[in-house]
Amino acid sequence: MSRHIAIVEDDEELRRNYAEALSRDGYEVRSYGSRAEAEKAFAAELPDMAILDIMLEDEREGGFELCRFLRAKSAVLPIIFLTALTSDVDRVSGLRLGATDYLFKNMTTLEFLSVRVRSFFNMIDAWKKPVDTEKRLKVGRLTVDEDRMEVTWAGRSVSLTLTEYWILHELVKRPGNPKNHSQLMVAAQTVVTDNAIAAYIRRIRDKFREIDPEFSYIKTAYGMGYRWVDTG
Repeated sequence: MSRHIAIVEDDEELRRNYAEALSRDGYEVRSYGSRAEAEKAFAAELPDMAILDIMLEDEREGGFELCRFLRAKSAVLPIIFLTALTSDVDRVSGLRLGATDYLFKNMTTLEFLSVRVRSFFNMIDAWKKPVDTEKRLKVGRLTVDEDRMEVTWAGRSVSLTLTEYWILHELVKRPGNPKNHSQLMVAAQTVVTDNAIAAYIRRIRDKFREIDPEFSYIKTAYGMGYRWVDTG
């Protein structure tokens, strides 16, 4: 059964080009020209992945609003922003809302978009594999199930996006060892700025603090990056 990808883009020609490229790769693609049209469709059925522009018709942040709508329905749905907005402020805002990736239109070819889409679906497939109890990282109260890509803290589930999961995984593989922004970027399989990595780290901390207000095990290693402190 083919994956269902939703494209929300108000430029008709771009929307058609994206849809045709992904359809050639075997995906079922449905495209929408406005936030209202997309929300109506998503309320009835969620796609397997959403590719969103940010500026939709007369809505400067229509894509951001749509991302909030989708994240309220699913914590793990891959959401890619594909936009002309290139400022760090917009990119960090998108990632803090829970986007899986943030791509620039002027730097993203149709071939690269297809590769990014395929890589995210490969991660999802790995997530759905049967549990292998040998493939678990346990550090104090933290458990990371490497097959299902699931994280628990003191037995309670921590709802992370795929990108957040890979960043956390890189930190906890070797507790205490600092990881710089480049290492975390490679682990997350994305290309982002230092500010974007910092935004991901804030989101991960916030999600742990929703469960444990005293959580303080991701430390900033000034001049080096971040490290996970072994909880013992």
